[in-house]
Amino acid sequence: MPHFHQRSGNGPPNWAKITVTVKTMTISDRKTLLLLSICAFVLLGAVAASAQEVFSDANADYTFTLPDDKWRMTIKPSPTSPNVEYVYGDRTKGHLEIRKLDIGKNELIGELIHGSEESKLQFMRGYVAGKEENFAGKLRGMVYNFEFLKDGRAMSGRFYYLRSGDTAVYSLRFTGQKASLLSIQNQTDSIARTFTLK
Repeated sequence: MPHFHQRSGNGPPNWAKITVTVKTMTISDRKTLLLLSICAFVLLGAVAASAQEVFSDANADYTFTLPDDKWRMTIKPSPTSPNVEYVYGDRTKGHLEIRKLDIGKNELIGELIHGSEESKLQFMRGYVAGKEENFAGKLRGMVYNFEFLKDGRAMSGRFYYLRSGDTAVYSLRFTGQKASLLSIQNQTDSIARTFTLK
């Protein structure tokens, strides 16, 4: 911080005789500041990493990363079923189901969506089809959005269809209250981006 020095006297200051001394940062101070910055960066990274959980199970041939510890497993894979389900706090805020689907070798994901998949969704009360999006993470595919009603509440679905081979597609099916699911879309995208086979 600048320090101003002036000769004593009762008259107005003689600005020509005022000298300014600026304290410069020493090399030691700079090293300390750099060290503190690095520590803060590492600490923030550790906090972010601790909030993430990697899903991996002997009964499932896939893995993915959950970006928030609010995701809680409700159905665990078993030797007879590789399916898994999670909720985000509770089912109405966010619900995830993972299913493996068969697809023809030359069949497009869009054809799968508008065929067997959409024919099931149309039975949901108040079903309204939404937009489709191309999607790329560790696996590539498409996202299908839609809306529906449940117990008088506006709900939405965001289904990721990720191709894992010539004849297999994994469906990550997120549903929840419309506003809630929209607020965690960055998390649903993150989960789908990290989804891959072992």
